[in-house]
Amino acid sequence: MNQPIIFVIDDDVQVLRAITRDLKNKFRQEYRVLSTSSAKEILGSLLELKNKGETVAMFISDQRMPEMQGVDFLTQAMEFYDDAKKVLLTAYSDTDAAIKAINTVKLDYYLTKPWDPPEEKLYPVLNDLLDDWQNSFHPEFKGIKLVGYQFSPKSHEIKEFLSGNLIPYQWLDANSEDAHQLMQLNNIETKDLPAIFFEDGKLLLSPKIIDVARHIGLNPEAKNEIYDVVIIGAGPAGLAASVYGSSEGLKTLLIERKAPGGQAGTSSRIENYLGFPTGLSGSDLTKRAITQSKRFGTDFLSPQTVKSIELQDNYKKIILEDDTPVMAKSIVITTGVDYRQLSTPGIEKFTGAGVYYGAANTEALACKSKDVFIVGGGNSAGQAAMYLSKFARQVTILIRKDSLSYTMSSYLIDQIKSVNNITVCILSEVVEARGNERLEQLVIKQVETGETRTVNAAALYIFIGAKPYTEWLHGLVITNNKGFIETGRDLNLCDNFHKAWKLERDPYLLETSCPGIFAAGDVRAGAMNRVASAVGEGSMAISFVHKYLAEI
Repeated sequence: MNQPIIFVIDDDVQVLRAITRDLKNKFRQEYRVLSTSSAKEILGSLLELKNKGETVAMFISDQRMPEMQGVDFLTQAMEFYDDAKKVLLTAYSDTDAAIKAINTVKLDYYLTKPWDPPEEKLYPVLNDLLDDWQNSFHPEFKGIKLVGYQFSPKSHEIKEFLSGNLIPYQWLDANSEDAHQLMQLNNIETKDLPAIFFEDGKLLLSPKIIDVARHIGLNPEAKNEIYDVVIIGAGPAGLAASVYGSSEGLKTLLIERKAPGGQAGTSSRIENYLGFPTGLSGSDLTKRAITQSKRFGTDFLSPQTVKSIELQDNYKKIILEDDTPVMAKSIVITTGVDYRQLSTPGIEKFTGAGVYYGAANTEALACKSKDVFIVGGGNSAGQAAMYLSKFARQVTILIRKDSLSYTMSSYLIDQIKSVNNITVCILSEVVEARGNERLEQLVIKQVETGETRTVNAAALYIFIGAKPYTEWLHGLVITNNKGFIETGRDLNLCDNFHKAWKLERDPYLLETSCPGIFAAGDVRAGAMNRVASAVGEGSMAISFVHKYLAEI
């Protein structure tokens, strides 16, 4: 964290040099002492400093200056840092103005020139003022600040992107005092929200995700070169493939359309992953894997969407969303699955405004002491319930079946039973979501009897089904009737396979109907839908990539 700032302003260069020297001799270990002879120069920089999250502990200003009087300067400076201590530096003839300033600008002290010796006339006074300031000082967050409304879909989208990419940020609700001050200082209107402030002071209003990504240093543009293997999707399978590909000398590119980690990356706790007896969060696992992959030399594009794949002789041309082509010798598809959308009335209207697909980690704080509901009975739903129970007054899990045991691991079921504020409602489903600007109520139906009840709901988290993300392939490879990619020997049972496959050998275990294109993880038909199995398949795919590359 940067040190708090002591600003000194005096148009007399000799006086400025002397007091700056004395201040640095005494306070340089705890404070940064910045000095200037121009009051307007400082006023011009205060907005940028505020946006960066810098802290000013004290202003020491001369009273008689040609640009403006010290009292006027302090008055304007307080618009940015109203908690900073204010000290006026005066000649003996200006004491009347200084006394008047005590009332007009709530001046904390005035010092007369000269202040020699500083050990008697300067340091004791400033020490007392700075000690008083420290007592009420709360360090300003250093990093990205996001200002918006809690139930704004656009704000939710940016929060999901930042948290998914493991970027620390501070959320400021637009109704809070801190957010209001930033909006007022930067002339931001409510129609401009969400607003994002970066650590360098840069401000973006209602930004696109791609613009946020560029500013935080993510690389959404591909290099102009041919890759040995391009991995599409940065879930556990894709991350494992990138680690093994780059560590084994392959020129490797990893492309992710949203954020690394996939559904596993949003899990608040994964407790059945080998080697972590106390469990670890999905974000922690993702962070470790990304660091490992980049250390071996993987190029990483995020956020970037693949629009299609075209075949050119033995090469594969990957067309990105902005029509940029990326050439590859082989491809591993690890795009995973999305949560299935609920078509219930009202759900689409409130998505991002109280209704969320996943996102338990991102929106949990907004549920403090409120009633929230979860639809779904898989492990992701169970992990979300455990996490949300730390914040919400009551967490209710809604499932259509008569037990969680069909779809949830027993260790999670046991944990849920032990938590007092988690309730499981079996044979239940949501039939309507109601509210004005955000979700306020849910209508829940009992499946067997058809009876309905209306409940107040602060949020609804949806964890249902597994819809593979394969539409973008446009039929390039064979999929089953649910859209999952068929691979290996199972292709022999598929219609039109023998028309598409022209090689003498059979497809490798994880190879699709298109030679040199492989699939791993949850997007593959017959996958185990576990983090460990996805990691195994991702690493296994690289061994088949090596075999394929040896053929061409």
